[in-house]
Amino acid sequence: MESVEKSIEVEVPIQEVYNQWTRFERFPRFMEGVEEVRQVDDRHLHWIAEIDGKKKEWDAEIYENIPERRIAWRATEGMRNAGVVELLRKDAQHTRVTLKVDYEPEISSEHSDEALEVVTQRVEGDLERFKDLVQSRAVEGNWRSEIQE
Repeated sequence: MESVEKSIEVEVPIQEVYNQWTRFERFPRFMEGVEEVRQVDDRHLHWIAEIDGKKKEWDAEIYENIPERRIAWRATEGMRNAGVVELLRKDAQHTRVTLKVDYEPEISSEHSDEALEVVTQRVEGDLERFKDLVQSRAVEGNWRSEIQE
């Protein structure tokens, strides 16, 4: 598996950042290529995305959720991937968001550096769009279930 880890600081309190990140159905608003995320229950999500011009679907399990600190997931069916988002309160109005994504490239090893660069750019763009989204609007709703494996 390959890994990409990127961070960004947002000018929003940690509670609002967490609330927005756990509104999974809104991921298509800031995640490139993601067409739909459906929350099946507290632990399971179904994803539909376009990756390299191909439609992909997979199911994922949230195996750790510590409100306002950490959400970790892994694919259970379909495209192999996993990840974690960690939130760090910088002060009352600033939060550091770190996103780590692990994925299985579907290409030969000779093109893996190129694929890694594409995924890195996608993660950076997703974080920038998330920052714009969370800073530009009042965030409503929340999901505060704690899950630990």
